[in-house]
Amino acid sequence: MKIAYTMEPSRGGTDLLLAAVATELAALGFIVCGTVQINSDREDCAGCDMDVQVLPEGPTIRISQSLGKGSKGCRLDPSALELAVGHTKESLANGADVLIINKFGKHEAQGRGFREVIAEALSQDIPVIVGLNQLNEQAFNDFTSQVAVSLPPTIESAVRWVRAAQTCSS
Repeated sequence: MKIAYTMEPSRGGTDLLLAAVATELAALGFIVCGTVQINSDREDCAGCDMDVQVLPEGPTIRISQSLGKGSKGCRLDPSALELAVGHTKESLANGADVLIINKFGKHEAQGRGFREVIAEALSQDIPVIVGLNQLNEQAFNDFTSQVAVSLPPTIESAVRWVRAAQTCSS
């Protein structure tokens, strides 16, 4: 199973890292499928707007919802997330060298979200890189039977891992 994850500790750091990894891999000629997250600060609340860009050339979808200034609830819009999942499935069906998923989050931990897309890529022997946070680390380890490779949060380590995974496929 060719699956790796990375965690960058700064706020939004994993999102920026995976976007840079996707850009670098595409520049090297890899067909990159999946999603990267783009966060935009908001002045009217403590949170940010969260958008995902479906790779390689899919739409950008707002996956957050505004709940108001004092809200503390989850801002993820589940229907928007599932829309992104659907577009990613279509993109994967068109062929890919690598799948990048911005986050194995709460929905994936509960058996929804991008789990099916990740499983499909793995069944096709397509390397997968996932962003992860500590809140969902145990669920991710359970999902991957603890065989996922932990990558240092650098572009170079991700590119090196994808190249090595591709070599194993040849």
